[in-house]
Amino acid sequence: MSTKPAFEESLASLESKVRKLESGELPLDEALKLFEEGVELAKGCHEALDAAEQRVAALSQGPAGPTAEPLEDPS
Repeated sequence: MSTKPAFEESLASLESKVRKLESGELPLDEALKLFEEGVELAKGCHEALDAAEQRVAALSQGPAGPTAEPLEDPS
């Protein structure tokens, strides 16, 4: 049985792969493999963030039921 890595682990792994790719010192085949792995990690992180946002929205219920206010963009 396979379990998904924690969000923090996935994010740390993604950051490590990005640093390696940004170094420009990898052979093309290795760079492509790291890129593919990074895309999968980014997808998993995005899904985890979406799930967390849904949980926050479900917990943010007002007198008339759940509110549907989007989270603020930090940028």
